[in-house]
Amino acid sequence: MIQSVERAVRILFELQGARRLPLSELAARLNLPSSTVHGLVRTLAADGMIDQDASGRYMLGPRVLGLGNAYLDSNEFRLHSLSVAEALSERTGHAVRVAVLLGADIVVVHHVLRPDGSRQMREVGIAIPAHASALGKVLLAFHPAATALLPQDVPLAKLTGRTLASRAALDSILEQIREGGLAYGIDEVVLGESEVAAAIFDAQGVAVGAIGVVLPTPENAQDGMVVGGSVVNAVRESAIAISRGMGATSWPMDPATGQSARRGRPAMARTPGRAMDGGAL
Repeated sequence: MIQSVERAVRILFELQGARRLPLSELAARLNLPSSTVHGLVRTLAADGMIDQDASGRYMLGPRVLGLGNAYLDSNEFRLHSLSVAEALSERTGHAVRVAVLLGADIVVVHHVLRPDGSRQMREVGIAIPAHASALGKVLLAFHPAATALLPQDVPLAKLTGRTLASRAALDSILEQIREGGLAYGIDEVVLGESEVAAAIFDAQGVAVGAIGVVLPTPENAQDGMVVGGSVVNAVRESAIAISRGMGATSWPMDPATGQSARRGRPAMARTPGRAMDGGAL
């Protein structure tokens, strides 16, 4: 690892979380001499990655936005999901998130607002602990090294009183998700907000992302089910459609074999125009 590059990346991450920081506080957070940090921020500022306000505090610069947009515009999985996510929102009447896994978090790469015209905030770029969201759980379930992403000596963060924080319970839920390809969440990220999400697979059987709806938590919500079958089916069919576009041959897929992850269900011959749950696409 090149030390100067690693330090520059850490500066960007600190500014991402704190928005604006004076040099002294930035140096303290990085545990580095102010003179070292000053040289790094001057270099980053010269390239537009960092800016400085009138009070002398540092913040992210406009070049960062260009990099973010370039990532979104070149991400094949996101591009395949755009029209499907729009259709899913129209079909269900709910907001839709599309996300990828980044370490122990998920990052939202596309967000379709509820089609009711209400005031809402776009959430592209937000990071959420993977274990706390349905999108994250479904990606952890199909990740070959999920245990490495969530070390046993690091407690699972609780965002609300209902956030899943038990390792044993998480392991059990991930096993259930591998069987069906779907995950649910009730009030785990934000109170009053629930989720249904499904994994997206590519031609190699890798879970490259996930798609899910976000809806108000029903009064009668129970663990494992938050909405009726029509919304669940819509999420499943959307995931299958995107997976087919990514070259997947069955859904859900086992990344170790590239075949169907449904036990006892062999891959079926493809029927044109129809996606088969648990079989060939």
